[in-house]
Amino acid sequence: MTTATVKSVYRKGVRDGGPFLLMALPFAVFFGVAAADAGLMLSQIIGFSLLVIAGAAQFAALQMMIDDAAIALILLAALAVNLRMAMYSAALVPHLGAAPLWQRAAVSYFNFDQSYVLSMMEYEARPELAPHLKAWYFLGIATLISPAWVLATYLGAQIGQFIPPEYSLEFTVPIMFMAMVGPMLKSLAHVAAAFVSCVVSLALLFLPSGMGLIIAAFCAMATGAVVETWAERR
Repeated sequence: MTTATVKSVYRKGVRDGGPFLLMALPFAVFFGVAAADAGLMLSQIIGFSLLVIAGAAQFAALQMMIDDAAIALILLAALAVNLRMAMYSAALVPHLGAAPLWQRAAVSYFNFDQSYVLSMMEYEARPELAPHLKAWYFLGIATLISPAWVLATYLGAQIGQFIPPEYSLEFTVPIMFMAMVGPMLKSLAHVAAAFVSCVVSLALLFLPSGMGLIIAAFCAMATGAVVETWAERR
């Protein structure tokens, strides 16, 4: 393939990913504000967005930090929320498995909801694309979203530093997390998993260090898998 073809695929990825800034930027700004209000240092907040790049996992981990959970439990909560990334990776293998190693490494870092969903749509529409071109499209989507996520986090953290302690925003973290999860409830399995997670987490509020949230997360995943299997068999 020519360089022009590589450029066209990459630029299309950039264009397709651009509209998602309208959704990603407000969440990133708010994460920065909430993290600063929770007492994290600026370097910690920026490092959070650089290393994780996943709003749901970041908010889940931040809530656990506010609850003074142990580090192991915080990591476990973030991992539970981000398990879908493993499924994304498995689905991308048929398309990108033959791409150069450096491209696959870059894709693994920039693998988040928007880049995955848009890429799979493009791959299904253009199955003739070579693996390395598919990778360039994927990276094009992340070109605007990823730096903008970190920059918006920084801006939010700077704003959060100037919010007086009496105007604490910690209570908004679970609200924002629910706002992010709500639109994802698109099937019976999703609804059942959300219901079980709510019931179990409330029932286990007495457990220390956020253990109830961890147990609820795994109960929810098990429920979702069972309901999904049941629905497919019908």
